[in-house]
Amino acid sequence: MKRSIAIITGTRADWGLLSPIATALRAHPHCDVSIIATNMHLEAKFGHTVDDIEADSFRIAARVPLTPASDSPVDTAVAMGECESLMARALYDLMPDMVVILGDRYEMLAAASAATLLRIPIVHLHGGEETRGAIDDNIRHAITQLSQLHLTSTEPYRQRVIAMGKAPASVVNTGAIGVYNMLNTPLLSRREVVETLDGWDPQDSALLVTLHPATADDTITSAQQAAAMFEALDRFPQCRLLITYPNNDPDHEAIIEAISEYVRRWGDRVKVVPSLGWRRYLSALRCVKCVVGNSSSGIIEVPSAGIPTVDIGMRQQGRIAAKSVINCQPDADSIAAAIDRALSAEMQQLAAECHNPYMKPDTLRLIVDAITSFEV
Repeated sequence: MKRSIAIITGTRADWGLLSPIATALRAHPHCDVSIIATNMHLEAKFGHTVDDIEADSFRIAARVPLTPASDSPVDTAVAMGECESLMARALYDLMPDMVVILGDRYEMLAAASAATLLRIPIVHLHGGEETRGAIDDNIRHAITQLSQLHLTSTEPYRQRVIAMGKAPASVVNTGAIGVYNMLNTPLLSRREVVETLDGWDPQDSALLVTLHPATADDTITSAQQAAAMFEALDRFPQCRLLITYPNNDPDHEAIIEAISEYVRRWGDRVKVVPSLGWRRYLSALRCVKCVVGNSSSGIIEVPSAGIPTVDIGMRQQGRIAAKSVINCQPDADSIAAAIDRALSAEMQQLAAECHNPYMKPDTLRLIVDAITSFEV
C-alpha cells in the first residue's frame, strides 16, 4: 500500500523549499502526496502564491485560510486558533499517514497541534535552530516536541533536538533543503529576470532587500527598524533596490507602509515585488551585490549564491552563519557601515569563496529516504 503524505505549506518561502521534496515524494512508487495550502498562500496582498503550487502541477487537497482582522498580536492569535480548527477538519477528511511541516511559523504550530490530536505522525524540517529575535524560536521548539521525525539542517542542530529529549534514531542531519535547491534548480538568465520584473534592470550594483518584523525584540518597533534601514539605504544612491514584502507576522503593516513611502520618494530606483517566488528569488540573487534585511534565507541559502548578507538586528540572532554574513545593529549608521563592508572588494571575494555550513550534496535524497523509511 502507498504511504499517504500531506505536505502543509503557508508561505512563498516554505513552498519554495518544499516543492522539490513534494516532487520527489510524488515520484516515489510507494507514496501518495497531497498539499494543504494555508495562510499567505491564499492572500492576494502577498501574491496569492497558491497559484505557484498549482503551476508546479500539484492539486491543492485543502485550502485552510488564516486571516487575522489586523496585524496585532491578539488578532493573529485568534486567527491561529481558527486556523487550527479548520486544519483539524482538513486533516480529518484526508487522514494521511503522516504530515510534513517546515520551520517555525504560527500556522505550522496550528497544523502540528491539530495533527497531534488526530494522532497523525509529524515530520519536521529545520528543528533545533535558534532565532532569539522572533517568537518563531518558541514555536519551532514547540513543533519539535510535537513531532516524531526530525530533519535538521546542521549537526549542531541535530544535537540540540536530541538534547530536547528526542531519540537519536529519529533525528537526521540532512543539510538545508534550500541550499540543495539553490545548487540544483535551473535558474533564469539575467535577461529573463529583467523580463519578469517588467523591464526593471538591477544593473551592476543592486541590493535585494527583505525585512520582517522582529517579533521578540522589545527594543525597537517594525516602523523604527524599517526607517533605520531605509535611512541607511539612502546613503547608497548608486544602488538599485529590489524589495520584497515581509511575511504577515504581527506588525508587518508598518514595514509595507515604509516600503510604499520609499518607492514614492525614489521612483524607478526601486522595484517592489510582494513575492518573487522561489526560482525567481534564487535567480535574482545572481543579479545583485548583496542581500539586506533579516530573512532566514540571508543566513541559510544566500551564502551559496556567493554574495554577502547584511543581517539587521536580532531576529536571526543565534543561527549558525557563514563568514559572508555581516550582523549589525538596527540603526542607520550600523546598517550603512555593514552595507559598505558588504560592497567592498574584500567582502565580495570572501563571499564568493566561503563555505556554507548548511550545505550537504545529498540533502534531497536524505530527506526522501528518511520520510519513506520512517515507521508510522
